[in-house]
Amino acid sequence: MVTILALSAALAYGVADFLGGTVTRGSTAIRALTWCVPIGLGVVLAAALLSGGSPGAMPMTWGFVAGIAGGAGLITFYRALARGPMSVVAPVSALAAAVLPVAAGIAKGERLDASVLLGVLLCLVAIGLVSMEANDTAGAAAPRAAGRRRLLDSGPLMAGISGACFGVFFVLLKEAGDGSGLWPIVGARLGNLVIVAVALLVLAVRGGDRGPKVSGRTLIGLALLSGSLDAGANVLYFLAVHEGMLSLAAVLTSLYPAITVLLARIAYSERLRVVQRVGMAVAVAGVALVTVG
Repeated sequence: MVTILALSAALAYGVADFLGGTVTRGSTAIRALTWCVPIGLGVVLAAALLSGGSPGAMPMTWGFVAGIAGGAGLITFYRALARGPMSVVAPVSALAAAVLPVAAGIAKGERLDASVLLGVLLCLVAIGLVSMEANDTAGAAAPRAAGRRRLLDSGPLMAGISGACFGVFFVLLKEAGDGSGLWPIVGARLGNLVIVAVALLVLAVRGGDRGPKVSGRTLIGLALLSGSLDAGANVLYFLAVHEGMLSLAAVLTSLYPAITVLLARIAYSERLRVVQRVGMAVAVAGVALVTVG
């Protein structure tokens, strides 16, 4: 059951990320999330009410803190999607997200055999390979400060940061327990909402540009669908991680880039450099070893 739930979560996350990335390309990360996060909260609230259980203080707190990490990851991830190809950003984020839960699972006594450990190492190698972008010599004479800004605004780097945030999210949802039904997920979505609200407040205080609004039926529809699917994936992962080991559920869920990459290739004809293709192959091998192990 854990395998079915985790792979279903991966499918939902993959489609949600593709749709969210599409919306972000026509607007900005924060604009997209102002649509995605509220609809996601509505979805998980309805699911929690229908599934029973009662909101406990500690599970909701764990969920809320997880949502803070997840919200920060979402903003960073959507910015990464706006700056780098989906076929690079999604795998880097997912692989980074998978490593932390595996480490946390091992620290808590989960037994992983040699093939799983080898798979984790391959995933780490894959992150480096897939993140390699072509050198841009046109701006070689630019000041170092500008170079640092470009580095900090790099799609793959932001994808790695978002993956670390998602890894924390995965670990904390495991800690929330399952005695309160799906209410920890409601807490998590509230945490997401707080992060988005804070980001909007900071932009307002600084007079920053939030970018063009998400407009038109198509983009608004994609944003709402993305938020709904992301919330559904949260629920599926939560159920999966409480059916089995944290390391297994998190790594299987982290297969979602396969869906995102496939959709990106179909919609945008994105192509990878040779070294990135090697990285993708290493990633597949690593995840396969973890899954089989």
